Amino acid sequence: MTEEAQKATQEIQTKSPSGIGKIEWFDLTVDDASRIKDFYCSVIGWSSTELDVGSYSDYNINLPDTTNTIAGICHARGFNASLPPQWLAYVRVCSIEDSIEKCEKLGGEVVDGPRRMGNNNFCVIKDPAGAVLALLSETRK
Repeated sequence: MTEEAQKATQEIQTKSPSGIGKIEWFDLTVDDASRIKDFYCSVIGWSSTELDVGSYSDYNINLPDTTNTIAGICHARGFNASLPPQWLAYVRVCSIEDSIEKCEKLGGEVVDGPRRMGNNNFCVIKDPAGAVLALLSETRK
């Protein structure tokens, strides 16, 4: 880890309220979410419930034999059209704006967003090695 990256990490850690840095969600965005949802439900034993998003449905993925939602499988349409087809982890940060600035300063890039998603600000970043991660922060009032 570079000295600059260490300083950025220390700055986040000293300001971090509870929940910052926590992985809060996983989802998968693909062209045919219905087919892929069926694949994972069969292979793993998950169940699913439909989530109406207008002219189609995405899916909440639940633990076996429960309604405990643990992830989502979404169609690569609308706002999700630019998301990569891989399981994407969502991590809570203090500020999307600050994290984007640090990401770009350290050689990363923004793949999607920033935009609002529910009560959160959201973006997807790519690190210098090419790996992607979604970031969430509370919407500033």
